[in-house]
Amino acid sequence: MSALLPLDTLPGRLGQADGTLVVIALCAEWCGTCREFRPVMEHIAAAHPEILTAWADIEDDAGIVGDIDLDSFPTLAIFRHGEALHFGPSLPLEAVLARLVESIALDGRPQRVPAEVAALGRWLAG
Repeated sequence: MSALLPLDTLPGRLGQADGTLVVIALCAEWCGTCREFRPVMEHIAAAHPEILTAWADIEDDAGIVGDIDLDSFPTLAIFRHGEALHFGPSLPLEAVLARLVESIALDGRPQRVPAEVAALGRWLAG
């Protein structure tokens, strides 16, 4: 069973040619919606052990996420091969999140994202 991982543990889990889908929840401890979102992400992680699912607190993990500007919490960033396939806000609705992750896993295409999000993808890819 996959677990919701701390953000700083991801690079050691990915190889250079690894095509694993990486789903990162960008959240904040003070955000009530983020606290509701965490168990949803934990269920997604358990249901999809083939996907790396991580939790990032934008304050505690500021050294990694940098100055990513978030308009809404929580926000998802989804990557494969270090390329962003999705970047946007999400509500703590498990069925909606599962459908989004599954559709991106099947047919995700690179998306234009802010430079800071692209930098996070490069950090993931090593």
